[in-house]
Amino acid sequence: MKILYYIVLTVWYLLSLLPLRLLYVLSDCLFVLIYYVIGYRKKVVRENLASSFPEKSAEELRKVERGFYHFFCDYLVESLKMMTISSEQQKKRMQFEGVELIEQCVKEGQSVAMYLGHYCNWEWVSSFPLWLTEKVQCGQIYHPIENKDFDRLFLRSRQRQGALCIPMQDTLRKILEFRRAGQPIVVGYIADQKPHWVNIHHWVDFLHHDTPVLTGTERIVRKVNHAVVYLDMQRVRRGYYKGVLHLITREPGKLAEFELTDIYYCYLEASIRRAPEFWLWSHKRWARTRQEFNERFEVVDGKVIAKHVEG
Repeated sequence: MKILYYIVLTVWYLLSLLPLRLLYVLSDCLFVLIYYVIGYRKKVVRENLASSFPEKSAEELRKVERGFYHFFCDYLVESLKMMTISSEQQKKRMQFEGVELIEQCVKEGQSVAMYLGHYCNWEWVSSFPLWLTEKVQCGQIYHPIENKDFDRLFLRSRQRQGALCIPMQDTLRKILEFRRAGQPIVVGYIADQKPHWVNIHHWVDFLHHDTPVLTGTERIVRKVNHAVVYLDMQRVRRGYYKGVLHLITREPGKLAEFELTDIYYCYLEASIRRAPEFWLWSHKRWARTRQEFNERFEVVDGKVIAKHVEG
């Protein structure tokens, strides 16, 4: 496995040294392979798009579908480039607006939670520390890879621009460490994942679907009283993105339960509807239904437990 790790590291590093204009040639080749030859998750993508946009014609849906696969291949080569891209080039290609919102909170000693989705190139958001004039730690919540060698490989790429990768299970502990040290922190949460059955506590109307959602981010934010912003990602043109920060609240405890989660999904849906090809349509986002949840589980004292089925 060590040998495989070094092979992958070498290939990744060498590919990342190529200029993006050449990597986009590779992306165009990948598009033909993934879309026309392999048909990677094409059934899932088509089902997701058709059910999310019933108002679109078949021709419109195919245009979005092809746009998604083109973007997905660009995302792959752009992620490869993270291994060696310079801070200057990264800052030119991934820009942020509204950074003053973050800096104002930090100056006043308040940490910030940044909601975003699997939309546009979410990996490049790790360059956000380059835009801060205040000295503050930025973190991003992630799922560790089971293989520690490959986890280290991805961390090497994702942390190059100063962001700290925080394992999901350590989120609250790490935040509390910074608070005890009197250090504000900016934490990015990609919060549009599909929750496990036992983590379903809330449903939202999202893209014409009754959607189970993660609420852990909201619980943490309310507990530690972080300011909350939404990062509206936009693709300006190929290889260039812009993230516009919108303040949701600086007092999350004053919002009703799950209201913060509802607001986030309203923002995210608006982003997706503006340019749907840039969301991650290849994941089975709506595999869990409320009917199946009600048949298999019940909520007891706020906890989701499996129902006992008589044999």
